[in-house]
Amino acid sequence: MDINPVRKYGVNKNMVQKGNISNGVKSKRIAILAPVAWRCPPRAYGAWETVASDITEGLVARGWKDVTLFATKESITSAKLVGFIEKGYEEDKTQIPKVSECLHISKVMEQADEFDLIHNNFDYLPLTYLPFIKTPMLTTIHGFSDEDIKRVYRDHKDTYYVSISDADRDSELPYLATVYNGIDLSNITYRDKGGDKLVCYGRVHPDKGYHLAIEVAQKSGIELILAGIIQDQQYFDTMLKPHFDDKLIKFIGLVNPVQRDALLKEAYAVLHLNTIPERFGLVMPEAMAAGVPVIAMDLGSCREVIVDKQTGYLVNNVDEAVKAVGKIDSIDRKKCREHVEQNFTIDKMVEGYEKVYEEIFRREAQKQKTSTGR
Repeated sequence: MDINPVRKYGVNKNMVQKGNISNGVKSKRIAILAPVAWRCPPRAYGAWETVASDITEGLVARGWKDVTLFATKESITSAKLVGFIEKGYEEDKTQIPKVSECLHISKVMEQADEFDLIHNNFDYLPLTYLPFIKTPMLTTIHGFSDEDIKRVYRDHKDTYYVSISDADRDSELPYLATVYNGIDLSNITYRDKGGDKLVCYGRVHPDKGYHLAIEVAQKSGIELILAGIIQDQQYFDTMLKPHFDDKLIKFIGLVNPVQRDALLKEAYAVLHLNTIPERFGLVMPEAMAAGVPVIAMDLGSCREVIVDKQTGYLVNNVDEAVKAVGKIDSIDRKKCREHVEQNFTIDKMVEGYEKVYEEIFRREAQKQKTSTGR
């Protein structure tokens, strides 16, 4: 059973701006390479799959005529779907993840000549195929999971890169642009009036500072609801679980978009107390789209996503976060929503990628002229 039955697959075309990209460019054959940990779009968790799906649907809505999504076979899209893996390996534990990843990527590269551009949302491994294909590749770097993977990126400086925030860049790489992630506003309800609870959701990992959110709740005396996929069981069991009492601190597990919308209805503020520099942080625009102010650590991309003192507060420690909770009523919830509508929608994201695509095609045409001497 699909735990997200009301997800709207696609983009509201009444909200789409067609932009100034020519029909000739929009006739180019685009391959969107998604990961295969989860379905596209995910039933609940799956940040990279979410973005790959949203790019695909946004391109189709904006009039691109030949878009192919490479994802799991059970994925859902208004573009052409090509899949080699039945289900995401996180949903089918009989798979060895690296085997599924290698099969998926290699099958895509076998068809590279059938496309004018491959848009890679699958991290560094597809880059290793660049010497063997002629089709240009754009890689959206969704974050460096480890310093060592930068060796692969730096070995392919003649390809095309996009960052998802200015903060999350490697100084040794050439980037075409920063394109912020966009979110699907169709399943996030804006509410003028907030709830009375603190909320922290996303992925349960020390990087996301769930233990700090608990401290803030305890010091402020305000109920806290925690939600998300557990990615570090020891952290969950030792640092978080002992505090659960279903009164002040409650954990409700992984939430799908419908459940997330209900969760944000209860939110007075969302706590995003990341302990490492944030790469982008989809939770922040999701919360603001619902009208919920965000209190975030001033690390990485947070100051690019939040407008301090207008759509939330940037803080440096737990005590500052507690003080920020006491000032939440001064935030205009409508401005939170407007900030997202102006900067972090699917349409805004895809408009950014259209400009990147156009620049890639311009550069590739120039290379062709140079090589032929014309």
